[in-house]
Amino acid sequence: MGHSHHDPVMQGRPAWNASKMVGTKRPLTQKQIWAVRFFPDREARLRDRALFDLAIDSKLRGCDLVKIKIGDLLAGADMRTRAIVIQQKTGRPVRFELTADVRVSLVAWLQCRGGGADDYAFPSRVDHTGHLSTGQYARLLDEWVEAVGLRRAEYGTHSLRRTKGSMTYRATGNIRALQILLGHTKIENTVRYLGVDVEDALILAKRTEI
Repeated sequence: MGHSHHDPVMQGRPAWNASKMVGTKRPLTQKQIWAVRFFPDREARLRDRALFDLAIDSKLRGCDLVKIKIGDLLAGADMRTRAIVIQQKTGRPVRFELTADVRVSLVAWLQCRGGGADDYAFPSRVDHTGHLSTGQYARLLDEWVEAVGLRRAEYGTHSLRRTKGSMTYRATGNIRALQILLGHTKIENTVRYLGVDVEDALILAKRTEI
């Protein structure tokens, strides 16, 4: 078998995933969530706390999270309790709840941030009319997890997307509900995404009494 001239190894350049851990990233535990929340609170970083909280609650992909606009979160002067976003990957809408604690951190940030309904909730540092980049979001996550003693190689932006979904699945075993919450087009994708295996199924079955 030959090698493509596009292969970075053949050009003397290392592959993008050389020495990197690839594959599914771990979701955070409840204890880890509170540990990460303490870090931006201690540093008075309102944006980081709001971004982290929204990432956990919304379960959005990074590309959708960074593009959220103020109008997606506010209805007039009031914070929404439920929001809807059109996913970039599927073009389909996904709904999510904004819990009380998350609404508090979002209100604190948006009052500091200012702006109108059509402005991005998390603006770019370079161009304030644009949104935070997915690369910067990933770098912020690296900083958050390292600040609480976790290995950044084991966590990524999808860790935040998976966290609440994994907790909900462990509590309910309802794959169909998680498919809707994560905005997956196929339930098989949800099964793979959550890492559902035979052991999980047996544990859930054991909890069910007939």
